[in-house]
Amino acid sequence: MTDPQADTAAASRPEGRCPTLRLQPGRDRRLRAGHPWAFSNEINMTAAARALPPGSVVRLEGDDGTRFGTFHFNPHSLIAARRLSPDPVAVIDRGFWRARLAAALRLREKLRDAPYYRLVHAEADGLPGLVIDRHGEVATLQANTAGMEAATSEILAALLDLIPLRAVVARNDSCVRALEGLPLESRLLHGQDASATIEEGGVRFTVDPDAGQKTGWFYDQRPNRARVAALAAGQTVLDAFTHTGGFGLQAARAGAERVTLLDRSEHALDTARRTAEANGLIDRVEFLRGDAMEVLARLRDQNRSFGVVVSDPPAFAKSRKDHDAAIRAYARLARLSAALVSPGGFLFIASCSHHVGTGEFTDAVIEGMRRARRDGRILGIHGAGPDHPVHPALPESAYLKGVLLQLD
Repeated sequence: MTDPQADTAAASRPEGRCPTLRLQPGRDRRLRAGHPWAFSNEINMTAAARALPPGSVVRLEGDDGTRFGTFHFNPHSLIAARRLSPDPVAVIDRGFWRARLAAALRLREKLRDAPYYRLVHAEADGLPGLVIDRHGEVATLQANTAGMEAATSEILAALLDLIPLRAVVARNDSCVRALEGLPLESRLLHGQDASATIEEGGVRFTVDPDAGQKTGWFYDQRPNRARVAALAAGQTVLDAFTHTGGFGLQAARAGAERVTLLDRSEHALDTARRTAEANGLIDRVEFLRGDAMEVLARLRDQNRSFGVVVSDPPAFAKSRKDHDAAIRAYARLARLSAALVSPGGFLFIASCSHHVGTGEFTDAVIEGMRRARRDGRILGIHGAGPDHPVHPALPESAYLKGVLLQLD
């Protein structure tokens, strides 16, 4: 989460000229418990505090003088303060960013034997609001807070000190930036050619850091793609919401008899087709374009069946108000998907909606399975790979959940 060497070094330096803000009386319980955020209604929002530029570095104290550390501050955001260091005299400079990035890099190099991974996963790596994915010699950087936006030039310099990257792309097009008052944009920060290729499950995939979804590749599902591929030999496989074929093409490489890739995006399917051709898999792959829910219903009505079905949709609940509708949508997706699984076959269904908890998602899947009049067993409930660590005080950041079942 944090780099002790960086915090120790910072503590030995003289205190910088950072404003000190105070919490409201009695509003320090969460920070005392290790939570890395302070909300705007917990902070004494004086006129001076409200006048601070978004992204300022501040010290935060309780009303009793307890010092909670050094934070990024945005007076216009509900999450007003995000902790950078528990050290109240930490110096937030290029050396700080380099030390944090170096710690994140050391961890990923222990977890992975190839340079394709999520390098920085926000709060869990002590870098709140920052996401960096590495695609070999190319990286995508997403600054989701005003603080990380302000620090981008120093973060970029520190990143290039550590890794000889050919290109770095700012994928600042996440809707959460609007909550910080930041514009949505995608631009090249370093280099000229941001094209990239990664390898996973024996397949070489083309990654589009400039215009692909999210930061170019969904590294969070890597362990789950491997689980599905291990079940695929000799099977027919349906990969719904396939994007560029991550699940399905690895299943084909693992020996699937036939793979059907389903997505509504023509661009995504064209990318998947090129990948299938480049990897010698095209003769075993079928491409279907359309709304996944509608196509799943049509395939059910056609009495199609598959030995393995994967349903990995985009988030159904993008805000709390979407929660109930999302639960219903997941149950419907599970019903449609379960109806397509051959007896004795496998279903993997996932949710990346952090507003939907693991237990209630699993309940929705079971409800959908029962409505499809299918019985079976849960083989596992899985989350993201270890390069997407979770901050211990932010369990809700464990957004990805997937249920693997065998159906009778």
